[in-house]
Parts: sequence; C-alpha cells; structure tokens
Amino acid sequence: IMKISSTAIALSFAYGASAFAPSVNPSRIGSPSTAASSTELDLFFMNTLKHKRAVSKVNKPARVKDSISEQEVRGLFELWNSALATGDSRVVASRYSKNPVLLPTVKDDPRTDYDSVKDYFDTFLLKKPQGTILDGKVHIGDGWATDMGIYEFTMGATGDKVKARYTYNYVQEDGVWKIQHHHSSVMPEAVDMGKPITPDEVRGLFHLWND
Repeated sequence: IMKISSTAIALSFAYGASAFAPSVNPSRIGSPSTAASSTELDLFFMNTLKHKRAVSKVNKPARVKDSISEQEVRGLFELWNSALATGDSRVVASRYSKNPVLLPTVKDDPRTDYDSVKDYFDTFLLKKPQGTILDGKVHIGDGWATDMGIYEFTMGATGDKVKARYTYNYVQEDGVWKIQHHHSSVMPEAVDMGKPITPDEVRGLFHLWND
C-alpha cells in the first residue's frame, strides 16, 4: 500500500508541475538546452519537497490535542527556534497564523501577513540566530496560550549575543498551534541613554520643532 501511495504522490507532483515545465520541441530532445531545462525542473522538485518537509517537521508537533501543558507551550518556542535553524524564512513564517502581528526586534514596522513576516526573516536569518529563554511565564486559556519573558539570541554569523523581552501569543488554527502575536524588544537598560548630546543633535531638535 505504501508503494502505491508513493507512486500516486510522485505522479501528482509530476502532473501539478506540468504547468511550470517548459514546452519541448521533439526535434530538440537531447540538446544541451533540453538537458538544462530538465536539470532546472529537477532542482525545482527537490527544493519544493525540501521546503514541504521542513514546514511539516516544525508544524506537526504543534498539532492541537485536548489540552496543552506549560511544558508543551514552552515547546512551541523550541519549534520556532528549530525553524530559525533551517535558515528558510518560509519555514519560519509558516509558524505564524494567517493574520499575525509580529513586532520584531530590529525593525520598526509591524508585520501582519505571511509575506511581511517572511520578508523580516529574509534578513534576520542571515545572522544565523538561535534563541534561549532565560526567564518566562506561561498562561493558558481556552484555545490560546501566552509565553512571555526574557530571551537571548546568539548570532552564529558573528558570535554576538542580544538579550530581549518577548511575548508569544499562540492560538489554534486549522488544528495547529500557531503564533498569532509575537513582540520582541531589546532590553531597555541596554540602550545608552546617558550619551552626551552633540551640537549637531541640538540643532536637529530645532528642525524637529520647526517641522
């Protein structure tokens, strides 16, 4: 039965991808350009399958059961952290709900849909971040759960460490726990507020008032 299922899946992928496959003139079969097109199609299939497997891997453990424990809520963070480790912004964005609110650490503008969440992680993942929760508190309600506290990121690309406050609000969506709200902000005491102001900055205050 498994062999039949695998064959059916393969045929369905091949059929579904036919719309993307370049048309080939029979007289050109075996030519270098045809071989190149075949290679590109193979890469397309491989990348698509790799992406689908990665998305499934980080979302399958988050399937909704009758109830959720504090430990399982904390496990949802680890799934998100695992998504970061893939380096694929699409996988990370798949952990957010259909109508998310992401208030990111290093960008000013809120991200409120799949594309904008993915766009943020396109850049952030270049730093190769991995997070660790240092202190947090979990609250669980009817169909929702919240995890909030302090976490620290280690940037694999540079070795830098960034500590921040966080809030994750999880909701049930299509039978899976997803991130509906995610707020992350750098620790306020890490911001140097005692730095002396320069003459140019004083003049800039006038321009702000003038505007």
